[in-house]
Amino acid sequence: MRIDIQKIDPAQAKPIPTEGFGFGKIFTNHMLTRHYSGADGWMNPQIEPYGPIPMELSLASLHYAQEIFEGTKAYRRPDGAVNLFRIQENIKRFNRSAERLAMPTMDEEEHLDCIVTLMNLDEAWVPAAPKSSLYIRPTMISSEATIGKMSGSEFLFFILLSPVDPYFATGFKPISVFVEDEFVRAVRGGVGDAKTGGNYAASVFATKKAIKAGYKQVVWLDAIERRYVEEMGGMNICFVYGDQIVTPPLNGTILPGVTRESILHLGRDLGYQVAEEMIDINDLMADIKAGKVTEAFACGTAAVIAPIGQFGYKGEQAVVNDNQVGQVTKHLYDELTGIQYGRIADRFGWTLKIDGVN
Repeated sequence: MRIDIQKIDPAQAKPIPTEGFGFGKIFTNHMLTRHYSGADGWMNPQIEPYGPIPMELSLASLHYAQEIFEGTKAYRRPDGAVNLFRIQENIKRFNRSAERLAMPTMDEEEHLDCIVTLMNLDEAWVPAAPKSSLYIRPTMISSEATIGKMSGSEFLFFILLSPVDPYFATGFKPISVFVEDEFVRAVRGGVGDAKTGGNYAASVFATKKAIKAGYKQVVWLDAIERRYVEEMGGMNICFVYGDQIVTPPLNGTILPGVTRESILHLGRDLGYQVAEEMIDINDLMADIKAGKVTEAFACGTAAVIAPIGQFGYKGEQAVVNDNQVGQVTKHLYDELTGIQYGRIADRFGWTLKIDGVN
């Protein structure tokens, strides 16, 4: 595979910001695109200046939502180099999502080469500001110009890079979440465990309702009994019972988060008990009020770890750990971000160090 590179004219290059990134609002000077056709397979990738692309209004992905994406990050190390965190796991999940959405998979090494080559070119955009990072968004859409069939034979793969601040503007502080018992996100046999835009579209209405009521995020229950906790808006969820970390099991409706799996692995390594168990929302609310649930947190690439201080459900409120960050949550956060940013030795082989070629 050859990657064709067209660097931006220095006179047209955007200045590299050093702060005030927000999340997903600023993009680097370059992007990568790669086309696929049923007749020719994957073509050579192109790196070119970031900008709009020509698009037919009859594009199949606009009408039938045949689309997938990934989210991972690059972190600035103390020595000035950059860490990619568990990038191979994101690439594997990308292919699993592609298979579920009847889209072509991509050779894992070629996918990695696309990310690393683009990252090397725009490496200077990886923020040095504490807790900031460079968000990496590989995406694939159906690019066939037809509304006559739901699954086409032409696809567009692209990668965007975006410097970001922490997902929650409040930083590493407890958030309040609303347990949704009317609307559902995903059902077994559906696409809940694939990273596709439709899952997020299904969550928009309830999320807006929760935010209007003063909450930061939605906690989803299972679609059949509306009883068992599954995940949050774009994140997995964990509960701490003393020295035990408990999270809902992967049952086909929950996205298998890379951060989630890393936390379970890290938790065991740090000496905590770890369990994947179905969690009844009524039992959970009672356990929080009784003090049995000592901490709760959300986890995902965007937020890394977000402490949860309050749950709202059916008009009742349950406050966790007096709305303070717990010791287990802080321990996991410090260890995980320490590895991601290169402040702590990576004893698991999770990081890929790149140095840039600018």
